[in-house]
Amino acid sequence: MIWSSSRWFWLAIGLLSVVLLYVLAPILMPFLAGALLAYLGDPLVDRLESWKLSRTASVTVVFLTICLALVLFFLFLVPILETQTQRLFDKIPQYLEWGVNVLAPYLQERFGVDPSVLEVERIKGVITSHWKETGGFIRNAVQTISHSGFVVLGWVANLALIPIITFYLLRDWDHLVRYIDDLLPRSIEPLVARLARESDEVLGAFLRGQLSVMLALSVIYAIGLSLIGLEFALLIGLIAGLVSFVPYLGLIVGVSIAGIAVLFQMPHDIFMLFWVFAVFGVAQVIEGTLLTPLLVGERIGLHPVAVIFAVLAGGQLFGFMGILLALPVAAVLAVILRHVHDTYKQSQIYGIEESLLDDNLPVADSVTDGEKTP
Repeated sequence: MIWSSSRWFWLAIGLLSVVLLYVLAPILMPFLAGALLAYLGDPLVDRLESWKLSRTASVTVVFLTICLALVLFFLFLVPILETQTQRLFDKIPQYLEWGVNVLAPYLQERFGVDPSVLEVERIKGVITSHWKETGGFIRNAVQTISHSGFVVLGWVANLALIPIITFYLLRDWDHLVRYIDDLLPRSIEPLVARLARESDEVLGAFLRGQLSVMLALSVIYAIGLSLIGLEFALLIGLIAGLVSFVPYLGLIVGVSIAGIAVLFQMPHDIFMLFWVFAVFGVAQVIEGTLLTPLLVGERIGLHPVAVIFAVLAGGQLFGFMGILLALPVAAVLAVILRHVHDTYKQSQIYGIEESLLDDNLPVADSVTDGEKTP
């Protein structure tokens, strides 16, 4: 009877949580963003506390560092990325024309393909008109939110709430964790605490470790490609760094894009391809010997395919809020499924097949030597 009432209690809590998430979804974005930033910054705050700083002073230092990084990103990196992206779109028609001039004779001679079926002029016109209609990232965003005063106010309110929520969550993070632990029923507290610790290890390995590796690789790629004179160094370096959470994908994507860019920019200097390979080779050595051992460690965290699926599924189901929730939910589910797997392997259900096999053994194998027939 007690188990039955407990089951209905947790079922009601789960249903209520789902309903509240659905109803309050429009206002949850700043709280989720603030919680994510607080989660990322809490280990730094704990480290500063170990150096005899107060909790409030440690939170202030970490909070100002996060705000400074975000301000620098939006003031400097976003305009540069927008400029390079616009220049890339402007040159795509030239790249298409060069590619057709190089490939058309080969396709026509080897496969009998008429170059006119490629409709290069039409593709160039579509790309050019699309970019002119949409404009740059910043201008397009400003035009989008300026259609309605309420939309503008909503965006401003959400952006203003994120740093406030982040600060207070950072300051009270340890208290919140202890409070939630104290609310748990004592019968399940050890199991929930163990699952929470494992989830934190998995999620932290990816968010804190792998994201740091991705950022470091983006910087290394961008600096290296800039030194060899590549025109879109920052854009290519950022793309290669962002997709590097999948093993070797950042290397493949980066070398491919940078190699093509070098061929277009310096068609008569094939030796420049060697420097592209050198940049990515040095970056891979640094990642394997320094970045991954120091920042990620032995615990890799979520499988790359699981990360891709979680982000895409979260965005498809719940939009931007789903993207924010995707990795934390995937990390918790991975730990729970691992626990379910271990429990299943130790259960009678998993042992049924073995017991049935034992029951079906031949009689001759189960009798003693003295009872065996000649």
